[in-house]
Amino acid sequence: METEVSWGGLAASGAEGGGAWGGGAWGGGAGDDRAGEDRAGDDRAGPRAGCALTFDDGPHPRGTPAVLDALAAAGAHATFFLVGEQVQRNPGLAAEIAAAGHGIALHCHRHRNLLRLGPRQTRADILRAQAIVEDATGRPIALYRPPYGILNATALACARRRGWRTLLWSHWGRDWEARATPDSIAAQVTSGVRPGAVLLLHDADDYSAPGSWRRTVAALPRVLDVLAEQGLATISP
Repeated sequence: METEVSWGGLAASGAEGGGAWGGGAWGGGAGDDRAGEDRAGDDRAGPRAGCALTFDDGPHPRGTPAVLDALAAAGAHATFFLVGEQVQRNPGLAAEIAAAGHGIALHCHRHRNLLRLGPRQTRADILRAQAIVEDATGRPIALYRPPYGILNATALACARRRGWRTLLWSHWGRDWEARATPDSIAAQVTSGVRPGAVLLLHDADDYSAPGSWRRTVAALPRVLDVLAEQGLATISP
């Protein structure tokens, strides 16, 4: 029995019974994101008319409202992969994301590498996060992205049973790093961007360098300008 994992334009199938998939984020062991770029536009990653702008780790009391304001000013759409424990702290912000028409997706409850969790811990984390996020937003979960882009067999099986797509990314801004700047974030996340790309940014700093969301917010108008220059709409993945 197999389930499909999409990494931007790159899709991989993993046997439910064993093994783990590394998505290439943070300390998770970077994979070859160029492969995702080369196949960006694959129908499994989403429509060809644009690219998906995604944010992980929120909601955050300051970062998320600032991102929402920037998106609203540009008329842009994004998908937010929410963290259960952050939704518990900021349920109104989760509802605000949904009310603004952005995509709601699941990241985790606690931001931990799944390779360090057993099957029971993995399942409990996912199900707790699902309940919290769905209660706060009134939206059913359809998309899932694990912390650090790393999956274990239990997470794959859990997502499959619920009919969720597991979506990773093809481009990232490395905006969690202390050395990141608005210019470096914008340049990296848009480098070689093509239709079907999935862009990864973060609207929170709870699991990254303090204040990193400020640099992401500062980079966002430039990111959106580059996409517009390329004729790429921000679409649902």
